[in-house]
Amino acid sequence: MKLCAVQHRPVAGDVASNIAKHLALLRFAVRHGAQVVCFPELSLTGYEPRLAKVLAMDAADVRLDVFQACSERDGVHLGVGLPLAAVGGVQIDMVWFAPGAPRLVYAKQRLHADELPYFVAGRQQVLLRAEGRRCAPAICYESLQADHAAAVAALGAEVYLASVAKPARGVARARAHYPVVAQAHGMGVLMANCVGPSDDFVSAGQSAAWNARGVLLAQLDAESEGVVVLDLAQDVANAHRFDG
Repeated sequence: MKLCAVQHRPVAGDVASNIAKHLALLRFAVRHGAQVVCFPELSLTGYEPRLAKVLAMDAADVRLDVFQACSERDGVHLGVGLPLAAVGGVQIDMVWFAPGAPRLVYAKQRLHADELPYFVAGRQQVLLRAEGRRCAPAICYESLQADHAAAVAALGAEVYLASVAKPARGVARARAHYPVVAQAHGMGVLMANCVGPSDDFVSAGQSAAWNARGVLLAQLDAESEGVVVLDLAQDVANAHRFDG
């Protein structure tokens, strides 16, 4: 199975523009053989907590229908990031699309202190089942908590899909932490980060893939859009820059 982390430069608050870029990057990922595609945290709006209440969507929003159509057409599983309206507030979510299946929603369970004024936490972990593999989504801050990785490993996860919005210091922490996760639980790890302005920081890209032994197989740079494709069967990964 080939899994893909997408690295893109969101336009703050411009859902239509971001959807268009998602579709272009998705086509690019599929050309490189991707069967599971993961976008960064809040990829459809950009990581903009102060705008989240205004931008909050519903998982059944018709603007998302195009992703189900892509999933059906290309036979891919894909996850996009967005703020979703929920009981008690707004959640940081990923909506996953799969051929012939209903949309699967995962809400970030562990919020950073800075996020508490804007978001409420999710309550349940989900696993994606694709091509006979079990993949666990994790969203940014929680993916750096050792107990989250341990919990999904206990559920049988074989791949850890970290969807993030991290500045340089956060990427440095991730580069130290994810190999430990991989080695401890025998899980491949894929990190999808964005690039460019995000809230009050600059996202530093460097989306990457580690194998189940914690070996870094491929990584993008800190500024380019592109994809990292991890081939589980071959234990290899490649990074590809997207030039539009």
